Amino acid sequence: MKYIIIGLGNFGTSLAERLTKTGNEVIGVDNIMSKVEALKGSITHTVCLDCTDPQAVSYLPLKDTDVVIICIGENEGVNIMATALMKRLNVKRLIGRAVSPLHEGVLEAMGIEEFVHPEDETAERWAKKLNLKGVIDSFEVEGNYSIIEAEVPKKYEGKSLLELDLGKNFNVVVLTTITITKQKNIVGISRKVRKAQGVATSKTILNKGDIIVLYGNVKNIEKLLKED
Repeated sequence: MKYIIIGLGNFGTSLAERLTKTGNEVIGVDNIMSKVEALKGSITHTVCLDCTDPQAVSYLPLKDTDVVIICIGENEGVNIMATALMKRLNVKRLIGRAVSPLHEGVLEAMGIEEFVHPEDETAERWAKKLNLKGVIDSFEVEGNYSIIEAEVPKKYEGKSLLELDLGKNFNVVVLTTITITKQKNIVGISRKVRKAQGVATSKTILNKGDIIVLYGNVKNIEKLLKED
């Protein structure tokens, strides 16, 4: 996977390094040369430029990049401008950083659907989410064992846990499922709202668009989520 991380503060730097260590190609971008220089040798590429300047940004390989992540936190205005520019350039997948509910509402009004909240989340957690296909969120319990939220894979849609027998086939436990509905936020923009469906049983059906919450060894969960 190819990533561009814009904003090399503590969170952006840590995320860039972790994604690089797991075999991804990462370009780190910041307008402060000292931050860019500090990461040389730690990630794939580093670039010093103004992320709000359309001409400067045009030199980035956006068409060949899978995910662009805005990690700017110290200046909301620059954050919004950089996000708007990436949105206008139609990058494949754009993840924004929100530092307050109002800020998130503004980004949602721009059409941003995925957010990082570094004050509440770790770079390690996001690296795991980005590296495993279909993963929405993750929480490391101990060592290689994690609780992971993922999109219900197409091959499991409409089937019950009794039919799938994921415990036997993958040694993974399904804790619950989560449905997604829409609700208006503080600025009147529709946003996704999650609702857990209680403890999963053998009768639980995995519906299209739902989120499945899994517990087990990360390698086993990766096999379960892998497309045939």
